[in-house]
Amino acid sequence: MLNSIYTQITIELIGGFIALLISVKIIGKRQISQITPFDFISAIVLGEILGNAVYDKDTNILHIFYSLFLWTILLYIIEKISQKSIKSRDIIQGTPTFIVKKGKFDFNKIKKEGLDFAEVLSLFREKGVFSIQDVDYVILESSGKISIIQNTDDLAKLTLPVVLDGKIVKENLNYTNHDENWLLEKLEKFQISNLKQVLYAEWNVDDDIYIQKKSDE
Repeated sequence: MLNSIYTQITIELIGGFIALLISVKIIGKRQISQITPFDFISAIVLGEILGNAVYDKDTNILHIFYSLFLWTILLYIIEKISQKSIKSRDIIQGTPTFIVKKGKFDFNKIKKEGLDFAEVLSLFREKGVFSIQDVDYVILESSGKISIIQNTDDLAKLTLPVVLDGKIVKENLNYTNHDENWLLEKLEKFQISNLKQVLYAEWNVDDDIYIQKKSDE
């Protein structure tokens, strides 16, 4: 009796591991390399599926495979929707937030993100920055990490993607104090008549724009 229990647990663990491995391969590397709140929830659910399956006597290996298959399909569909729609991606994964602009804290954004100044300053120190006077911009990424642009001439200047895969990133475009007409005029200078021709367009603080066409891939 005891041996049969251990045998069942062994089979379910090995089967669960294989199923999880297949799931990760289907979902993609992003699940591992960039953890967002949605990814965190996914990891918890996958862990619960496997954990409950192993220790629940009424659950067998087929239940594990079915649960993981269903969850993987759901994640795959959500991922594809996110790739097709910027709005959907923002809702599911969250959006980067400027918590420092032109050397000034944006307290409302900090508060909205559920942070306090002690946490923000701790994040600064992790990046080797010890004074707000050394900073031009700070972006809180959807993963919870921060990106810092320091106010030193030899460091990279602020850039924002304004077109991704033929779609305008309106929030970023608004931040540049420009509208869609301005962007289309810029595209015309590159002999681009349709947004769908653009793979990636990036604005910088010098008010210049970098464009990569889909035909340049």
